[in-house]
Amino acid sequence: MLRVAVPNKGSLSEAATEMLVEAGYKQRRTTKDLTLTDSANEVEFYYLRPRDIAVYVGEGTLDVGISGRDLVLDSHADADVIMGLGFGSSTFRFAGRPGAADSVKDLAGKRIATSYAGVLQDHLAENGVDASVVRLDGAVESAVQLGVADVIADVVETGTTLRQAGLEVFGEPILKSEAVLIKRHGVEITPNGMHQLVRRLEGVLIARNYVMMDYDIRAEDVDAATAVAPGLESPTISPLHKQGWVAVRVMVQRAEAQRLMDQLWEVGARAILTTDIHACRI
Repeated sequence: MLRVAVPNKGSLSEAATEMLVEAGYKQRRTTKDLTLTDSANEVEFYYLRPRDIAVYVGEGTLDVGISGRDLVLDSHADADVIMGLGFGSSTFRFAGRPGAADSVKDLAGKRIATSYAGVLQDHLAENGVDASVVRLDGAVESAVQLGVADVIADVVETGTTLRQAGLEVFGEPILKSEAVLIKRHGVEITPNGMHQLVRRLEGVLIARNYVMMDYDIRAEDVDAATAVAPGLESPTISPLHKQGWVAVRVMVQRAEAQRLMDQLWEVGARAILTTDIHACRI
C-alpha cells in the first residue's frame, strides 16, 4: 500500500484532511487515531507532527507526505516537493524594534531568534551575513523584549502579534510558504497509488479554482463570446430549440467568473449561470 503522512494537528491538519476527503480518500474520525487504512484505495495514512513528516519521507520510511514548505526546508530532510496544495499560505520575515535594521545586510553580528533555524541559516548564508541564530520553540516575538535577541525571524500573517510586542517587519520576505506534497529525493513516483494520489489532488485544486459556466447566445455572437471565455480547450456548443441560438458550456476561473459574466452579457449572452465542480481530471 501507498504510505502517506498527514499532519496530526495544527493549521495544516484540518485542511489536509478536508482535501484528502474531497479526493475520495477515507480519513480518521477522531484525532486519537494515529493510523488509518483505506483498503478501497490501497493507502495507509499516518498522522504525524508536521515538523517530522519531511524526515520520515526523506528517510524513505513513508512514501509521500503533506507538510509546509517552510517545515520541509527547515528540516534539511532529503525530500522534494511534488506539488503545492493551495492552502496553509504564510510568509517568513524579519522583525525588530523600529529602526533596528532595514535589510538582511544590516544583521551582521546581531542575534536573531527563530523557530526555523534551518531556513534562517540558509538565508543568512545565501546573503553572506554572519549572525548568531537563537533557536526557540515558541513565543519568538518575546525574544527581543526579554533580551534574548536583537531581532526575530518568524511566520507573519496579520502582524498583530508583532505590533503588540513593539516590533515591525523589515526587509524582503525570507520565504513564502504553503502546504506541499513531498516525496523522497531522487525517487521516481513509482509506488502503487502515487500517480493516482497526485492526479486526484490536482483534480481537487482545479475543482476549487474553476467553475462551469453555461449561457445561451445567438450563433452569430459565439466567436465574440469565445474570445471572452475560451475555456481550457474550447467551449462545448449545442443547438437550442430557438432558431439561431446555441447553448455554450465552458470552464472558467472562479475568481474571474463575475467579470466574465458581465463581459459575456455585453456581447449578447443570456441565461448565464455558474455551477461548482466537485471533481475533475484534466
